[in-house]
Order: sequence, then structure tokens, then C-alpha cells
Amino acid sequence: MPLQAPNDPRLTQAGQWLATLAEPALRIDTLRPASADASFRRYFRIDAADGASYILMDAPPPQEDVRPFVRVAELFGQTGVSVPQVLAQDAEHGFLLLTDLGSTTYLRQLNADTAHKLYLDAIDALVLLQAQSQPDMLPEYDRALLLRELQLFPDWYVAKHRGVTLDDKQQASLQKVFDALLANNLAQPQVYVHRDYHSRNLMVLDAGNPGILDFQDAVYGPITYDLVSLLRDAYIQWDEELVLDWAIRYWEKARRAGLPVANDIDSFYRDFEFMGLQRHLKVLGIFARLYHRDGKAAYLDDMPLVMEYTRKTAGRYRELAPLIRILDVLENTSSGVGYTF
Repeated sequence: MPLQAPNDPRLTQAGQWLATLAEPALRIDTLRPASADASFRRYFRIDAADGASYILMDAPPPQEDVRPFVRVAELFGQTGVSVPQVLAQDAEHGFLLLTDLGSTTYLRQLNADTAHKLYLDAIDALVLLQAQSQPDMLPEYDRALLLRELQLFPDWYVAKHRGVTLDDKQQASLQKVFDALLANNLAQPQVYVHRDYHSRNLMVLDAGNPGILDFQDAVYGPITYDLVSLLRDAYIQWDEELVLDWAIRYWEKARRAGLPVANDIDSFYRDFEFMGLQRHLKVLGIFARLYHRDGKAAYLDDMPLVMEYTRKTAGRYRELAPLIRILDVLENTSSGVGYTF
């Protein structure tokens, strides 16, 4: 991608900023796309004279702000997990130069042979991060934020994507489900929460695995959130027995680390499932918004798996059953509901 391309003034501006840096000695002509994400942020790889590579984050104001990334990179880095180091910054214009954690995501590497080791590495890193959590260091994942996320489901998935207006009875039923989820979520112990701890944001490293990316929206909130992001990933699915095994292994490691998880595995797994449903309802709304507002149609391919997670969880708990009835109306289907609790 040429730096002087008139249709990409951001890249031209970035190249001019990088050229002002004395160290590392960067070769501006090697600047090339590395990845993009669901936001306005873009990432570019650039080589240095000594052969090392680095990452440029392009986070255009006013849509994006690099300062939370810088703060969380420092905070998380102090815990010993592997995150990119911020080598240089132009916060006013939305540019960061970062160390390069490579190009192999968990999603690319995961298969039946590698999954167990990679997930145990990710669980170990998560426990390490959570065990050093401190209040007042990150924004709170409070009721208002959790509810605002849940509201993405009726606003974007139900109304915009499905074109359905819920009647008063359906709205009341959905609100009862929301209330049950929020009561559980807010009662959970609070720790550092990455908020997108999944296979596209974890990198396979030779040492210090995994490398952790995309943490700028981190908060202080429910202890099961990142685990359910990891194990009930919107982009890759594992058998329920494997998910349960990895969840139990996390629970055992967390207890040994002194984390305040529930004392029995059944209570912990219920917390895990209720937190997962909150996340999956949010994700359905976000994927619908990415398609309808931002024109990112690829996320539609990931909706069926998220809906499968949603239905399975809602079908296992009596207080969540009204959600199944709403989904049946949306999809003109009928489901058998068998309660676990």
C-alpha cells in the first residue's frame, strides 16, 4: 500500500510521524497492512533496519482514542502477561508504535491436537491477570454498562435485523430475563476483565503464550466474563465436554491462586452460563449493528453459532425460558426446553 496514496491520508500522516522517530530505525517503505478489527482501528506492520518488525496502530480521532490502550497495556504488562509494549505514541493524532507479537492467532492455530495446550496457556494467563486485580484501576462493569450491552439485542438484532417489534408482554418477559442475568452478573466477584478474550485476540508465542491484544476496553467486573469469552468463542466451537473440562481446570487453578470463585463447581458453572448469555445477547446485537450500520457482512456468518450458544443456555434454566419463546417467534420455530436448574 503506497504511503502517498491520495485516498489514504491517514497512512501518509502515519508515515510522516514514524519518520521522526530516532529509535527504532524504521524502514518506512515497508509499512504494510497487518490486520483490522470491528472498530475504526487498523494495524500495520513495519520493518526496522536491523530486521525486527513492529506494529503501527492507526486509531483515528474522534472515533477512537489510544489513551485507554496505553493505560491498560501498562497495567496488564505489570501483571506478567504478554501484551504489546508501547514504544512511541502520538495520542493527539491516534498513532501508536508497538512491539510485534507475530501474526499467528489462536484461531489460526487451534485444532484437535493443539487446543488443549493452547487453552491451558490462555487459562494460566487469565488466572495470572485476575489474581493481581485491584479496584479503582479500571472503569467498573456496572449495571448501567451491562444493561446497555444487553439492549443491543432488542435494538439491533430484534428490531433492525429481524424487523420485529416486541409487544408489551414480550418486552416484559425479556426484561425479566435481563433482570435475572444482571442479578447474577453483578453478584459475581470482581476482577480485571479484558472483555474480548478470545481466539482472534490471542496470539501464539514461542514464550509467554499467549500474546494478548485488543484490551483497550478493559473494565473491572464479573470474574467469569473472560473465561466464557474464551471457551464459548463466537468464532470457533468446542464440544460441551471439552468446555466443561477447561472450565473446571480454570476453577481449580483460580481457587489455588486465591481468586474468589464460587466454592462448588455447579454454582461456578451457573455463573459462567449466565455471564455467557449476557455476552451472547450483546454479540448478536453487535454483529447485527456491524452489518446494518457499518456494512461488515462477514459477521453474519458468525451469528448462527452465537445463537446456538444462546438457545442452549436459555433452555437450561427456568428463569431464562421466556427468551426461548421470544426466539421462537423471531425464527418461527418451536423448541423443546429441558431445565437443568
